Amino acid sequence: MTKTEKIINIAAKRGFFFPSGEIYNPIAGFWTYGHLGTLMKHNWEDLWRTYFLGLDTNYYEIEDVNIMNKKVFESSGHLENFKDPLVECKKCHNRCRADQLIEDEVDISTDGLKEKEMDELIKKHKIKCPNCGASEFGDVKWFNMMFDLKVGATGNDIVYLRPETAQSPFVAFKKEFLALREKIPMGLAVIGKAFRNEISPRQGFFRLREFTQAELQIFFDSDKIDECLEWNKVKNYKLRLYLVNNRKTKVITEIKCDEANKKLKLPKFYVYHLAKIQQFYFEILKIPKDKFRFRELSGEERAFYNKIHFDIELDLETLTGFKEVAGLHFRGDHDLSGHQKGSKEKHEVTIDGKRFIPNVLELSFGVDRNIWALMDLSFKEEKERTLFKFSPVISPIQVAVFPLLRKDKLPEKAKEIFNLLKEEFSTSYDETGSIGKMYRRMEEIGCNAMITVDHQTLKDNTVTLRDRDSMKQIRVKIKDLSSVLKKFFDNEKIEKLGKSVK
Repeated sequence: MTKTEKIINIAAKRGFFFPSGEIYNPIAGFWTYGHLGTLMKHNWEDLWRTYFLGLDTNYYEIEDVNIMNKKVFESSGHLENFKDPLVECKKCHNRCRADQLIEDEVDISTDGLKEKEMDELIKKHKIKCPNCGASEFGDVKWFNMMFDLKVGATGNDIVYLRPETAQSPFVAFKKEFLALREKIPMGLAVIGKAFRNEISPRQGFFRLREFTQAELQIFFDSDKIDECLEWNKVKNYKLRLYLVNNRKTKVITEIKCDEANKKLKLPKFYVYHLAKIQQFYFEILKIPKDKFRFRELSGEERAFYNKIHFDIELDLETLTGFKEVAGLHFRGDHDLSGHQKGSKEKHEVTIDGKRFIPNVLELSFGVDRNIWALMDLSFKEEKERTLFKFSPVISPIQVAVFPLLRKDKLPEKAKEIFNLLKEEFSTSYDETGSIGKMYRRMEEIGCNAMITVDHQTLKDNTVTLRDRDSMKQIRVKIKDLSSVLKKFFDNEKIEKLGKSVK
């Protein structure tokens, strides 16, 4: 069984996620978050929300509908440009994404390739259909990934499911700018659903047709892109950049923010947000540094409206290398200019006597991809157990409370402790099975700390506290449990927090 299969097996068995509508024939690209997955997803979203909205007092979250007017996507360019290359097998009529088909067989990047170039590569390398094995394909064609719907009794009104959450802040900009007293920079964030009719969803939970994005759109004056009030806090901070010029050597450049600004000519406002994103992954999510990089996209690879584009990539064993989980995009004034033209509503602002259309810096994160990445990076197999070593800030369950036996008033005491802790920590109670089996179940879902109530508890009001990672145990007084757990979750070694026990 592969690592991917093992993770998906545990995810389905324990309630992280599983194919949606599995009692019928599930449709690829649609997944249900179970109870643990929902807790973990909410943890990630809350961390993102607190961290990124905290970067400026004028950054706020909004919530919008998933179904939007057709004119929104005409103005944004999605109806014309939001498409993937499709190729069809002539024998079995299986349809695939041409770029993925090529990359699966040939060690080459297909970014920026035209239809004919992909046709030639498929023929040159005699690529076969993954469904039937035939090697005869039709010509590569472009396929628009938008989901359309009909609204109203007549069925004449066509609307679309949004393919990204970004359009919501763009169409709400004018209202929010006035409501927030006409200040720039202004940030509007959305954590919500997006929908893409992927040709052939693959990579399990990583590429979905319905997924969640966390995006922050920052509206600012482009003349001030090389200004940053917080610059001194990050100028000596080192970034891990995988530059276009590094592609042949595959070397990651570690460079101070100040050097990225001066030598690479990246503007301060952009570099500052690179630094804050990297700090989010290192300091909040605790991602190992060697598993992280910013990948620069060339002019051919990035969208035509993106003036600067770095993807955030994590090195994932289940996906055989670095994969995109987020991106930082300088979109210029493309978005507001497009909506100004399409809606005939002015999107210009006047700041300090200057009239202009704001530019946009976009921080875009795939929530589901980040959840999968955390599961990949946290999954461990040891001699006696399989577990996820989640950080306490992301764990769906931080603390588990068990009675050693289901008698002698131990369950009653354990439930009393559970009720004591559940208001401060994500806490679970279990009394089913032997203590060893209960430990293994909780370790398998990534629970950080396990508390056992035994007969000594009834004598002296102490319990055992077990560390998931080291499996070490200490004796702790019930009245001290809350403070000890906080120190433990703050990375203090368990043996320093109490008397060790076997």
